[in-house]
Amino acid sequence: MRTTNTQTVFLDNKEGKTFKFLWSELKPKGKIFTPFNIISIPVIITGLVIMFIRFTQGIGSVTNLSQEVPWGLWIGFDVVTGVAFAGGAYVLVFMVYILNLDKYRPIVRVTVLNGFLAYLFYSAALLLDLGRPLNIINVIIGNNFGVSSVLFLVGWHFLLYMLALLLEFSPAIAEWLNAKKMRRFLSGLTLGAVIFGITLSVLHQSGIGALFLMAKDKIHPLWYNAYMPLMFVVSSVFGGISMVILEGSISSKVFDYQLDGNHKEHHNSILHGLAKICALGMFVYFFMQIVIFIHQQNESYLFTPMGYWFMFEVLGFVVLPMLLFFYSYRRRNILVIKVASVLTLLGIMLNRMNVSIIAFQYDEAIRYVPTWQEFVVTLTIIFIELWVFRWIVTRMPVLRKSPDWVKDTH
Repeated sequence: MRTTNTQTVFLDNKEGKTFKFLWSELKPKGKIFTPFNIISIPVIITGLVIMFIRFTQGIGSVTNLSQEVPWGLWIGFDVVTGVAFAGGAYVLVFMVYILNLDKYRPIVRVTVLNGFLAYLFYSAALLLDLGRPLNIINVIIGNNFGVSSVLFLVGWHFLLYMLALLLEFSPAIAEWLNAKKMRRFLSGLTLGAVIFGITLSVLHQSGIGALFLMAKDKIHPLWYNAYMPLMFVVSSVFGGISMVILEGSISSKVFDYQLDGNHKEHHNSILHGLAKICALGMFVYFFMQIVIFIHQQNESYLFTPMGYWFMFEVLGFVVLPMLLFFYSYRRRNILVIKVASVLTLLGIMLNRMNVSIIAFQYDEAIRYVPTWQEFVVTLTIIFIELWVFRWIVTRMPVLRKSPDWVKDTH
């Protein structure tokens, strides 16, 4: 009886310490009145108010979406573009865990975290875009459209890939909680989660492109082709890596105090390697664009307003950053790498917006133009994601070294 009471007291103390720890971690750390906080907080508050109006008064009260234009900014940017930006996660884990390129291991966790948060928040943004948000369950169970629907496959890919990313990141959570046995168990599942996640990511990147194959009569011929699923996969490689470069450059400044000497020493070398991957990926993408352009005989569209817009996208945001990546890799110029990554991200954004909005129903008399509320909500989602990212990186071993006891758990 005494032993039982002792165990009960021990468990109560343990639970009490865990609660106090979690409560203390919820408290703000660092300065409160920073430029980022001052800018983001009013935007987030305004965005939350708009979301409340959207859910209480309907989607038409804050957007210009309609039965004729069901997909707008929230799909074109938050989902279609955001998923491409998150592509760095599956590329990095493939390089580290499958190809054993340990050079990139220091940035795996932060990249996986970025990917997980991107999928989590951008998937949640789908609730805003649905006229009846609760019907999102239909995508998972295959109701109405059946299990042969492309959207059914994309929905399951999204869900399972988020779980795979969470499992890949879970050892960091276990280290934060000082859960040694849990950490050992979760680490043993990492490789399986990586292989499963890479497969799912490639499938859903192509799946999003496959969704637009059904809109042949609505998308301008310069942007529509039968190889859109493959184009979406290839562009997610250099788009995701460019996001890794940009995010890594910012994080290395903001969280400099968490980085050890070894990480700082290899930072530039990592960026050079990523620049080479981007350059090669963009070369493949540009070559495919040329082959498709010739194969579809799109010469007649080239010297038209949409043709000029197409050349602006390809030359300004594919060819130019590709050449900058090649130059920066050969000359080992970090500044040029960062400039090229920004141009690449803008190019991915432009391409996805062209496919889903600008070049979509391009010949209609009345065109869709997002409302200011749609822009504010998009910024709100991005800012909330950045707040969560900062909270996690500040508290968990994402950029900093793992605890010393981790070595003993292998």
